[in-house]
Amino acid sequence: MTCHRCALAWVFIALASTGALQAQGANGQDRVGPFLDPRDGIGLDAAVARAVAQEPGLRAARLEVDVARGERQQAALRPNPVFSVEHRDEPGGTDAFTTAGVEWPLDLFRRPGRVQTAERTVRVAELSIEEEQRVLVAEVRFRYGAAAAAIREVGVVDETVLAAQQQLRAVRARVEAGNAPPLEADLLEVEVRRLEAARLITVGRAEAAMAQLKPLLAMGPGEPLLLRDSLESLTAAFVMPRADAAVAGSRSDVQQAEARVALADARVDQAQREGRADLSLFGTYMRMDSGFPQRGFGPNGGLERVRGRFDYVAIGAAITLPLLNRNQGQVAAARAERLAAEARREAVERAAGAETAAAEARNARAQQAVQGYRDGVRELARRNLDVVRQTFDLGRVTVFEVLAEQKRWLEVEQGYTEALREAWEARVALTRARGETK
Repeated sequence: MTCHRCALAWVFIALASTGALQAQGANGQDRVGPFLDPRDGIGLDAAVARAVAQEPGLRAARLEVDVARGERQQAALRPNPVFSVEHRDEPGGTDAFTTAGVEWPLDLFRRPGRVQTAERTVRVAELSIEEEQRVLVAEVRFRYGAAAAAIREVGVVDETVLAAQQQLRAVRARVEAGNAPPLEADLLEVEVRRLEAARLITVGRAEAAMAQLKPLLAMGPGEPLLLRDSLESLTAAFVMPRADAAVAGSRSDVQQAEARVALADARVDQAQREGRADLSLFGTYMRMDSGFPQRGFGPNGGLERVRGRFDYVAIGAAITLPLLNRNQGQVAAARAERLAAEARREAVERAAGAETAAAEARNARAQQAVQGYRDGVRELARRNLDVVRQTFDLGRVTVFEVLAEQKRWLEVEQGYTEALREAWEARVALTRARGETK
């Protein structure tokens, strides 16, 4: 009768332990409190918005656009006129010359080439922002998912450690009551200590993943960071864009490569224009006060020095003739740069197509793997573990069978975490390949 009551007591203990673990598993914050906060943590959308607004690399790209716009403004300006004044005096004499002149380069043929080059430089800089943002958004999602996966690993190990500790206490009580050999308690104690060491490793990985996420959010190493979204919620809430919503040709890096080809064309045209003739206008005014030592009769009949004042006005044009220097070297360099830009565009287009195809294949298989775990595998593994534990409490199986089943359940949960992470990263890779920048 006493043994029957003890068996019933162990059954109630096992059921209570299982219920506590399931309740704690439903509340992820209890298990991974230092990393996850469903209420006050930062969500994925907020993390992406913060990175886009504050990440230093993207801010630098925006400033590069301002630089390019300033250069465009400068390129549109025409040359300033040159004004000159000259005065000459005769030493020991009375002769004096004063000359004022102005020269105005018309810049008839070179300005359009400069302006076109500057405008296309601005376009390349603007597309560089989109490309930086496309890469940054994908990187934030990757890092956020990696951190969420590491946090889930901590939760799984925490649950396993807690179950092992509760089971160890129960077995020790059985050993003290004389209902179990001391070897069972020793074996469980070894398992508990192994799991506790494994937990430290998973916690370290989670801390490292959080540290790698912080720089993307413009956060210092010492700033606190908690996540709001779990790995399960990420994969469940993530909406894939339609297959025709974005294609490789609309990706910012492909557009940037095309813009660089257009920029190279503009530089070829600019180099050719700078080797052509150009025209400048000039004008001068000269006032001359000159005389001779001889004297003559003046209008009033008296003798006075022979002298006169003269005013001269001159206008003309200066033409730059490209006889020897027609900018041949610069034109050749610009044409070679254009061929290189064309080759880089082709390479980027091929890489974009290959990346999209690979991401689509990866995403399809990852979704199938996750569905395979969700189709009863995890529930069955958990149910088997609970049955084995309860059977052990009744004394019908050995502790080796409990440890083996517990290891199998842990491997299933770790495999599910890896499948979720792969599914998340595959989706992020596909959105990045399709050119999404938000």
